[in-house]
Amino acid sequence: MKILVLNCGSSSIKYQLLDMETESVLAIGKVERVGMEDAIFEYKGAGEKIKEIGTILDHTAGVRKVLKALTDPEHGVIKDPEEIAAVGHRVVHGGEAFVSSVIITEEVKRTLRELFDLAPLHNPANLTGILAAEAALPHAPGVAVFDTAFHSTMPRKAFLYALPYAMYKRHKVRRYGFHGTSHKYVSQRAAAILGRAPEEVNLITCHLGNGSSVAAVQGGKSVDTSMGFTPLAGLIMGTRSGDIDPGVIPYIMAREEIGISEIMSMLNKHSGMLGISGISSDMRQIEEEMDKGDPRAIETFEMLEYRLRQYIGAYAAVLGRVDGIVFTGGIGENSPRLRKAVCENLAFLGVTFDEEANQVRGKEQIISGPDSKVTVMVIPTNEELMIARETAELVSKMGRA
Repeated sequence: MKILVLNCGSSSIKYQLLDMETESVLAIGKVERVGMEDAIFEYKGAGEKIKEIGTILDHTAGVRKVLKALTDPEHGVIKDPEEIAAVGHRVVHGGEAFVSSVIITEEVKRTLRELFDLAPLHNPANLTGILAAEAALPHAPGVAVFDTAFHSTMPRKAFLYALPYAMYKRHKVRRYGFHGTSHKYVSQRAAAILGRAPEEVNLITCHLGNGSSVAAVQGGKSVDTSMGFTPLAGLIMGTRSGDIDPGVIPYIMAREEIGISEIMSMLNKHSGMLGISGISSDMRQIEEEMDKGDPRAIETFEMLEYRLRQYIGAYAAVLGRVDGIVFTGGIGENSPRLRKAVCENLAFLGVTFDEEANQVRGKEQIISGPDSKVTVMVIPTNEELMIARETAELVSKMGRA
């Protein structure tokens, strides 16, 4: 079974075609600047790399261009679009309506429209991608895989906010959590590395990138996570503030004489590592400046590590027993310095640290010592494979129904 995985933004399409018999990637690429005359199309498959610049009017045209590349006689990996059995779509927000992946129907699309207010930057683009795939591949069923679904198992005491209860009843204001597809993938992989079933292990999974979140995973289920109603809460991120005192917001608005849109832009696009350091939102550049002795870069790193360690400690208390800690995402997989700083401060959990093993970047590795009471792992995330797996599972069930 071949599955096309799509992750559509407002002006972009990221795609992978996977053969689920071997779980191998046949082709991968992206389309950027959709709707513009200088749109960028990138494709890698069958040993070929292609990059083109030209007009791609909309997402439907973008998906059709992807299909043309996939079936090209010279560099294509399939002969006919009919070989694509299904399309898996990343959808950011499922609200309370979707607690697991679903076959896309007209009713599902109607519900997705009703959830636009919860993720106005993401869900409309996700639905646009769904409609584009339906137009280009009418034979292939679509599956929506939600970032929020893995966290739907959180208990009420974890997801409710201490606001007037009417805010939850009327507007569904609560913690939802994000990066769920990544947390689910690495938690399942961690259990396999430990040689145990997911139901038998307690894990703290740290997805660290430009956007970052931590999850407490108990017996294969998320019981708490650092992001909240939006992806703005929790850890210090590339350009996002993470947790702050809500009272800071009206205070800055009054002092700076700015409105809601300006303060939200500040919190989402100009804070985090970029805001503190004044250098960059990229951890690689922060570490380069640390090596030069830049005090703000050093302080940025220390704040980020401290906040991450706070959450790990809190989730250790939530779980009661921690079998493993996982680092994943662009920073988690590629910053030995951050992993070392965190792990050296986790002796209270019985963590010991293997300096040599920790030098790994972007590869699966146990980085705790042989006598560590908690197994600390680096596990590269694979959200596309997780989406493809869930798509294949649902489509197979649909075929048996």
